[in-house]
Amino acid sequence: MLKGIPPIISPELMKVMMEMGHGDEIVLADGNYPAASHSNRIINGHGHGVADFLRAILEFFPLDTYVTFPVMLMNPVQGDEKNPEIWQTYEDIIKKTSDFPVQIEKIERMDFYERSKAAYAIIATSERAQYANLILKKGVL
Repeated sequence: MLKGIPPIISPELMKVMMEMGHGDEIVLADGNYPAASHSNRIINGHGHGVADFLRAILEFFPLDTYVTFPVMLMNPVQGDEKNPEIWQTYEDIIKKTSDFPVQIEKIERMDFYERSKAAYAIIATSERAQYANLILKKGVL
């Protein structure tokens, strides 16, 4: 145990965040996401939701200020709810933790899957909300 680090941040997750360089991406995946088939570096986040991880991660993780969209969401497919409630929760967390206005991009589902394959790591959570997946792009300090 270390002072000031939330228990949701495992040693493995802290190591991954520290290893990541500028421009690397990490996926926070909901419980429906096919994490095992999309990454060789999976962090077990079962028992927690994406919002809990987002809140904890952004205490340590700088978002990229050199890109237009340092945060990306999976856009719902036609016929599904266009703006899932959890997105507002994410926006609120990001606004509270960021010292610059963060723009969030919505990426088509299959493009999101392809992009996540190139991510540095995926955190597989137990989040039950649909379309609760997001990608964070690491910035610099």
